[in-house]
Amino acid sequence: MGSRSTALKDSILRIEEMEGILDEALEAADSLEKALERFNSIRSDIDKLEKYYTGKEWKEDLKLDEKGKLPSDLKRGVLSEDGISDLLDKVKELDEIRRNTR
Repeated sequence: MGSRSTALKDSILRIEEMEGILDEALEAADSLEKALERFNSIRSDIDKLEKYYTGKEWKEDLKLDEKGKLPSDLKRGVLSEDGISDLLDKVKELDEIRRNTR
């Protein structure tokens, strides 16, 4: 009876462990799915941001900022080369991951 009791306890512990893994994996998968849906829904906006950054308007806006013509309370992270460049690099990495997982 002792070995049966131990086997039952082992099964219970194993099931509890696997339930925890299942719950965590389901939560992670749901979060990833929602993030991908959100990312896909703003993809055209990201393309618009890239076009702005690589076009003349961004350079014009940057010059205005450098001359102190823009309001001091205007949020202007978009005028940071690193900010947009880092985002676009990250987008390319994510696109590569998505291509490799299909």
